[in-house]
Amino acid sequence: MSADKDEDPRMYGIKSRIRVVPDFPKPGIEARGFIFGPPIALAIGAKFVPLRKPGKLPGEVISEDYVLEYGKDCLQMHIGAVQPEERALVVDDLIATGGTLCAAMNLLERVGAEVVECACVIELPDLKGRERLKGKPLYVLVESH
Repeated sequence: MSADKDEDPRMYGIKSRIRVVPDFPKPGIEARGFIFGPPIALAIGAKFVPLRKPGKLPGEVISEDYVLEYGKDCLQMHIGAVQPEERALVVDDLIATGGTLCAAMNLLERVGAEVVECACVIELPDLKGRERLKGKPLYVLVESH
């Protein structure tokens, strides 16, 4: 990809360093969103609430099952971590088909939170995940194909 004349020149540097790893994300590293969520929460004065795969959080949790392009998965959140009518920003590293972001939104909305927007580092627009976000704004740093 080349940087166009109106694009911040740093974006080309970021885009050129995105590495595609065959057969990822199954099996592989997970929880990459944890790199981005806590600093954003700190910067905006919000609390950070982790949503994790089954068995990763101690204590009582609620779960949301969802379908991805490569199979089924589940997200969990601590019971009581989010209160009704709290506002939420969902942050993840990547949006592809939108399955993970939709599951996060569903989980938060089930406990009465208002999801106001989503943010991802990378979007794979060809997979049309943005279309599944119920009209919520999505902020993306880099589009990748």
